[in-house]
Amino acid sequence: MKTSFGFSALLSQGLFLAFLPVWFMLFSYLHPVVIVVVWATLTALVFLLVYGFRQDTIDIPAKFLKRIMALYTAALLILLFFRPSNQTYENMNLIPLHTIRLFLSGEADIFVAFYNIAANVVLFVPYGMFWMLTASPSLLQKTLVPVLVITLIELVQFVTHRGSLDIDDLILNIAGVFLGYALYPLGRRVLRVIR
Repeated sequence: MKTSFGFSALLSQGLFLAFLPVWFMLFSYLHPVVIVVVWATLTALVFLLVYGFRQDTIDIPAKFLKRIMALYTAALLILLFFRPSNQTYENMNLIPLHTIRLFLSGEADIFVAFYNIAANVVLFVPYGMFWMLTASPSLLQKTLVPVLVITLIELVQFVTHRGSLDIDDLILNIAGVFLGYALYPLGRRVLRVIR
């Protein structure tokens, strides 16, 4: 286990540092807390993959896991609602896949397109896995709760002029939660949640 921890720490921090110029580019679009959110997500993903590959486990108290998710949620909310003031958010897109097609067409800046698509998915993956690790939601709950919560976030962003109202953000965020559900078997093998 010590080997897995050391390798995971070195690999995750090495990747984070290697892409530091990219993370700093995000400053111009988002709140500086994006660095913390990206670091936490990348570190958790690398640890999960390395421990899963090496068939090691991490014992984690449920309370500690909940505190980590509360901090992650606070950082993500800052990222979602406190953006640079020089940006205006009055756009509305209710046509599914319209924005995604725009990003994939090459008409948009490649960095912005990649970040928007990847971040809208990856940043919501922890919620799907966390929920499955700490509760036993029904299929209806696994579908309805993310749709309602993410729709509420989109609406509040739009009403407060802190983000655009975009059905594609909703689709990508929900895809992230569902990817978290799909990764749950790996999470369950690696993370032993102590209740």
